[in-house]
Amino acid sequence: MPPSSDSFSLARIALPAFGPSLLFGLGEGAIYPVLALSARDLGASSALAGLIVALIGIGSMMANLPAAMLANRYGERRAMVGASLLCMAAMALCLAARTPWVFGLGVLMIGLASSIFLLARQTYLIEAVPVHMRARAMSTLGGTMRVGLFAGPFVSAGLIHLMGLQGAYWAALLAFLGAGLLALAVPDLETRDRIAHRNAPHLSLAGLARAHAGIFLTLGVATALVSAIRACRQIVIPLWADEIGLEATATALIYGIMGGVDMLLFYPAGRIMDLRGRLWVALPSMLIMGASLIAIPWTAGFAALLAVSMILGVGNGIGSGIIMTIGADASPATDRTRFLGIWRLITDLGGGGGPLLLSGVTAALSLASGITAIGALGFIAAWMFWRWLPRTPPFS
Repeated sequence: MPPSSDSFSLARIALPAFGPSLLFGLGEGAIYPVLALSARDLGASSALAGLIVALIGIGSMMANLPAAMLANRYGERRAMVGASLLCMAAMALCLAARTPWVFGLGVLMIGLASSIFLLARQTYLIEAVPVHMRARAMSTLGGTMRVGLFAGPFVSAGLIHLMGLQGAYWAALLAFLGAGLLALAVPDLETRDRIAHRNAPHLSLAGLARAHAGIFLTLGVATALVSAIRACRQIVIPLWADEIGLEATATALIYGIMGGVDMLLFYPAGRIMDLRGRLWVALPSMLIMGASLIAIPWTAGFAALLAVSMILGVGNGIGSGIIMTIGADASPATDRTRFLGIWRLITDLGGGGGPLLLSGVTAALSLASGITAIGALGFIAAWMFWRWLPRTPPFS
């Protein structure tokens, strides 16, 4: 379909398509700032509190392949509703927890549910949106999640003031309830995956991975590097701010402004990808993020770190939806959901491996060296995109 076609409008499906994602992101954003504090209040050490927070990412990684099978078997709508119910149960468990281990189980359930929800949402949009608007749909999906994550702490702040830390979990529970109710309004699509499931045998997961090994080992690895850089971006700013002696309020201001810049760019980025091709966004996003990260160790005060962080936000913002868009383009029509489950597993491994690399290089050399190493990943990802990403949109 040509990109000039106006027969489809994202606005027509905005509420059912993006409303659940916004509320789901709002729920996650409401609890992220207080997870470690809640774990500490239950008697966890600092190390154990850090591990409990990491359980979200671990749960997401564990659920990628099972989530693909669930969405494939029961449909995207049921998968989203189920994920919302699982998150509500997780919030109840966190509220009732009296030990760090019970609380940690609730946090792990959030990660499991997040993977199910996002995979179902991505698969739905691939089927519902024509290919000439795919990047805009994916970048908007990523953007609405970011808006929710950004706004969540502000939404929960009032309830925290009235109820203490438990207020954050009540705010999240209401947000997840809203996400589930909106998901009920989403019509299930008869995707090619389920038609194929009825009419033809599937490859095993190992067979599917082998059949698409070329994609997974090239563009899959490149997007894993994107995930690694994004995961480290959230760690690097507060660490370097502390390194140069900035107070917590200044660090929070820098982080908030960077997030605001990030959120403003998701739709223009998607439009550029649809009109000119994915490389027009992937390449500058990685070059900007790589250069910005390498520049951070050269900053020595609030103004310089703020300026570099805003540029970093621009780089991340224009890359909104790029991982989902490239995965959607690469996915086969008849086994898409399980392909995307493997794709998410690869990118989640990158997201988990990036902070480990940062930690290892920092321990061996210095924080500046660790940040520089992560910045270098941006240039490696840029080269991989230049080498293997198509120059034109998939419908050209």
